[in-house]
Amino acid sequence: MSQNIILAMGGLGLLLFGIKMVSTGLQVVAGDQLQVILKKATSNRFMAAIVGVIATIVINSSTAVSVITVGFVNAGLMNLTQAIGILLGINVGTTFSAQLIAFRIDAYAPIFILVGVIMHLFFKKKLVRNIGYAIIGFGILFFSITVMGDALRVFRTHPTFLNMIEAISNPLLALFAGFLFTVIIQSSSATMGLLVTMHISGVQMPFQTAAFIIFGANIGTSLTAVIASIPASRDGKRTALFHITYDLIGSIVFGSLILLVPGILTWFQNTWTESYTQVAMFHTLYNVATLLLLISFVPLLAKLMQIIIPVKENETGAVHERALMYLSKTQLTPTVAVMNAQLETCRMGKIAGENLKLALESFFERDPDKANKILENEKTVDYLHQNITDKLVDITNRQLSTGDAKKLGDMFVIVSDIEQIGDHAQNIAEYTLAVCETDRQFSDTAIEELQTLSGMTTELIDKAIFAYEKQDKSKVQEITEIENAIDELSSKFAKNHFRRLKAKTCKAKSGVIFMDIVNDLVKSADNAENIVLSMAAK
Repeated sequence: MSQNIILAMGGLGLLLFGIKMVSTGLQVVAGDQLQVILKKATSNRFMAAIVGVIATIVINSSTAVSVITVGFVNAGLMNLTQAIGILLGINVGTTFSAQLIAFRIDAYAPIFILVGVIMHLFFKKKLVRNIGYAIIGFGILFFSITVMGDALRVFRTHPTFLNMIEAISNPLLALFAGFLFTVIIQSSSATMGLLVTMHISGVQMPFQTAAFIIFGANIGTSLTAVIASIPASRDGKRTALFHITYDLIGSIVFGSLILLVPGILTWFQNTWTESYTQVAMFHTLYNVATLLLLISFVPLLAKLMQIIIPVKENETGAVHERALMYLSKTQLTPTVAVMNAQLETCRMGKIAGENLKLALESFFERDPDKANKILENEKTVDYLHQNITDKLVDITNRQLSTGDAKKLGDMFVIVSDIEQIGDHAQNIAEYTLAVCETDRQFSDTAIEELQTLSGMTTELIDKAIFAYEKQDKSKVQEITEIENAIDELSSKFAKNHFRRLKAKTCKAKSGVIFMDIVNDLVKSADNAENIVLSMAAK
């Protein structure tokens, strides 16, 4: 008996490892397109649901897609309605694994492993090797069915095991068992894999019990999104709250329905002969039915989430917090890690850009309080620069797709450019304090020239950060043209300055600060242009 317990546990371990390998391998292969796929989700909730289904099947991980979706909402790249549409599709996409297992192709597991090993070890092309890695994962996943099946065939007649099945025959206990097991192993696919395997092995389990275990597994997998939303914006929290609310509504509605109308389960049993096929099909059709039931109510559900987590006038208070918002938690996969690193980099860019605007305001308004606030904010920029860089080094050591590796390499350069923009803001704040202490005066023309240059530079930085956040390469030419215009104006204003010095309409000490600010603005513009050039480089 103990040997079979160890065998079953080992089989479960192989199942989890196989699912992890498949998910990691497919994300490395499709990681470059994953964010593009998710961004295809428009305000059309039906298209968003289809995108959710496709994305989950492509990377074989509902958890990863859920976390990415919460991240997108948190960063403002996706609104709540779009995210809800995607989450509706995720649960349908995650049924793919159970269907594969129910097809009984576990006999071909050695072939999958052999082909995958050959591709992974003996081919030089990275894409082929990564595909091979995913195929090995499929092979291990299918092999785990055989390993667990051998042990479960012994258990199916053992009194203790049968008593355990009998103990969860109560629908609520079955639901809780599915929920708890999924929360512990953090994979609804693994829960479903074990459940289907139990039926393949001939374990006698009432269909109603299996159905409620499926309800619990769905609720359990949504908990990961809730955990991921803890440091998120309020909209990110609303997205995660919807995920678990959606699964609860589906479980309550269809759980009540099958208790009131047992003929529904009878229909499944009459339609499909094998019990494991019945379980897999129930899993799929239940999730499809829940999607169809709720998709028409997406706008109302979005409003409900805003009532439960009310909208506040300022929901961005944590943006300037001296802490990592997106990279603080354990990264689930390389693709999620790279995406979160980009979100953190964009956050740093926005803080640095706002700091430069505030520095210029402090100078033109001669406000030492604002200048001191900039010096404090600069500590946040420096903190983010150091800690993001450390995280990027850690992520570099993980298995990355070609596109993700390129993005990561760009980020090392981009965070450095952003940090320099923060330094220029600090310089201008220090000029402000010097001007306030010595009461230095500037001509009206000099102030007008600095205001013109300041407006163009801050606009350029905003456009550069926005283009990087959206990965919009079409903005490169526009940003380059603005940067060239800033260079031309700075040269013109420098010549005007020297004429004023010669005409003695401007004092020399004030003139030094004038030129220092011009140089800081020009360098900030160069840094902003570098951000989009790094992104656009092939």
